[in-house]
Amino acid sequence: MHIVILVLVEVLIVIGLSRLVGLGFRSIKQPLVIGEIVAGIMLGPSLFGLVAPHLAVALFPPETIPFLNVLSQVGLIFFMFLIGLELNPKYLSGQLEVAVLTSHVSILVPFSLGTLLAVILYPLVSNASVSFTAFTLFLGAAMSITAFPVLARIITEKNLQGTRLGTLALTCAAVDDVTAWCLLAVAIAVARTGDFAGAIPTIITSIVYIGLMLTVGRWFLKGLAKHYLRAGRLSQLLLAGIYMGVVASALITELIGIHLIFGAFLLGAAMPKNEDLVRELAVKTEDFVLIFLLPIFFAYSGLKTQIGLLNRPELWLLCALVLGVAIAGKYVGTYVAARVSGISKREASALGWLMNTRGLTELIVLNIGLELGVISPLIFTMLVIMALVTTFMTSPLLEWTYPKKLIRLDVMKPELEAETGIDTSAVSEASPRPYRILVPVANPSTQKGLVQLAVALAQPAVGIALNYRYPAVVNPLSLIEFQEDYAFESTPVEADRLIAQRRHQLEELINTLEPPETRSCVHPIVRISSNVARETAQIATLEQVDLILVGWHRPAFSSNRLGGRVGQMLTTAPVDVAVFIDKGKERLESLLVPYSANIHDDLALILALRLLINRETCMLQILQIVSNNTIEELSYELHTIMEQLPTSVRDRIEIKIVEAAEPIQAVIQASEGVDLTIAGTSRAWGIERQTLGRYTDQLAIQCRSSLLITRRYSQVTAHLASMLPEVSSQEPTLRS
Repeated sequence: MHIVILVLVEVLIVIGLSRLVGLGFRSIKQPLVIGEIVAGIMLGPSLFGLVAPHLAVALFPPETIPFLNVLSQVGLIFFMFLIGLELNPKYLSGQLEVAVLTSHVSILVPFSLGTLLAVILYPLVSNASVSFTAFTLFLGAAMSITAFPVLARIITEKNLQGTRLGTLALTCAAVDDVTAWCLLAVAIAVARTGDFAGAIPTIITSIVYIGLMLTVGRWFLKGLAKHYLRAGRLSQLLLAGIYMGVVASALITELIGIHLIFGAFLLGAAMPKNEDLVRELAVKTEDFVLIFLLPIFFAYSGLKTQIGLLNRPELWLLCALVLGVAIAGKYVGTYVAARVSGISKREASALGWLMNTRGLTELIVLNIGLELGVISPLIFTMLVIMALVTTFMTSPLLEWTYPKKLIRLDVMKPELEAETGIDTSAVSEASPRPYRILVPVANPSTQKGLVQLAVALAQPAVGIALNYRYPAVVNPLSLIEFQEDYAFESTPVEADRLIAQRRHQLEELINTLEPPETRSCVHPIVRISSNVARETAQIATLEQVDLILVGWHRPAFSSNRLGGRVGQMLTTAPVDVAVFIDKGKERLESLLVPYSANIHDDLALILALRLLINRETCMLQILQIVSNNTIEELSYELHTIMEQLPTSVRDRIEIKIVEAAEPIQAVIQASEGVDLTIAGTSRAWGIERQTLGRYTDQLAIQCRSSLLITRRYSQVTAHLASMLPEVSSQEPTLRS
């Protein structure tokens, strides 16, 4: 087979497998990039070469390796440029003194332990051709590194970017990144010259070049940014000039005697951090680099990773020692420095686990060491295992140390008050809990009717005076879901911009709600999420909401309106849920509740009563259908509640009994003259709680009015308690 064709086949396999394994790792809440690294290792002698050695040699013969190396080096150059581009000065704006101390101690401790470890490992896994100084510097740098890109994505995914812990971790990681790359540059210079004295000219030349890039180079790049602002777009000519600058800077640092990646990183760091320019440049660059070139780098690294080299118990013990030193050094150094700086034990511990993230950055360092011959394939494999384990453990240990309920408490006070609508300083343990409705809003421009219905359920219309025991709050919830872990939009700064943009859209929506007096109870929540249904359920639990009111959404691979995310919320949310199918009926003057005597119909009727109490012009018709000579009567509890309603409310309730062989058709016919039909999940209406029914769409499509489908959770929620205290104890309890 022709060599070019064989390389293309290899690239095809690499990209496909990296995406597949990466998505698998995302499903277990791990960064996609870790899955891609594992995919690269799977293609090497550790798995593929072990299971099918002849096929592995046929697909990845030695003569194709140089081609993969060239592609991976190009990918590394532009990836390091993206890392430098992402290194925003905003990350250095908070708690800088604490961060500088913490980050430097978190480098010093693992670097020192790595030096001691080098004394043990050097005679066992190295040889006389490698100087002890170079080996020690590389091992120390490998122990000290923190993968800023992976850490930043974890912080974004956990919604930590607005917390004290998140801002401190970002600042520490940014300082750590710069310091660690400087250490690595020194290690490379020493490795190439043989000793520290011989590396001094290289170090001096590197410092001079860095100074030129941050002065003259930055001045020139500011000129490019001004040209971009005048043009209003990133033209192909300007992009070509920037890419030429990336390659030229990489070549200069290679000629100086450090490495290609430093020049690319330096140019990215020196780029003016104009938001629009950085965003457009990153978006145009990252897709090809992350999807095409980086997986090739992972495969190239995987072909050099030989887990089979660890073929004796003592070698596995050495690997465990390397792993233990790496984890303990980074964690203990970070924890102690954070505690000395006045950080609480829990936050210091969480920061220690975050700084233990190594990921792709560690893999880059290890490949440089292997390429220069400073580390052997055996120690390379041990350190790759260390990089994977330390990154893999970050998310679960962070979740264990700093769960979501603590993240909510750590959010800045103004944001917390904005989301809840409650002055946190005035709230005490004895304060009554507000009645809360959570409204997931996927598109603020099209879901005004959904939020308007929530407001109608929460607050009385103007002119109605009710002695509420506690206030009602509507929380429109907008979750921004990132499909790619490593995309520029998932960086904390860009995530903050997207959150602010979405919050502004929600504020515009709130300002259109009628009547204006009810807008004060509406307080949006905007979050980053990797799983909308799961995150909604978690927020509902944390915020102690009484009802989730969600709009219908047709899944991409199903015609069932109650499938997809809506179906997941219906079946998993630990609170009462109502699904709104908006038919454009802006009025809420006439309501219909078909009743078949189950707990979900009870919820439908209670929500209808809440609307009835809030709107004095609203009328309610309760439809009871006689089928097979049986009629489903209202429960005793509902009868009791309705008897205790004010006369002005009871007079607006009509109970209608009809005979029908097809209950769904009877409901559809009755919905002709009403504004809103509220139906519980019931087989009678073709809506089953567990399977959601194959006839679900019949009622959703043919119903003449807007439709609200209710599902009651296995706990009692007093939806009328805040309005009519005397009936709070009478709301229906569960019946078997």
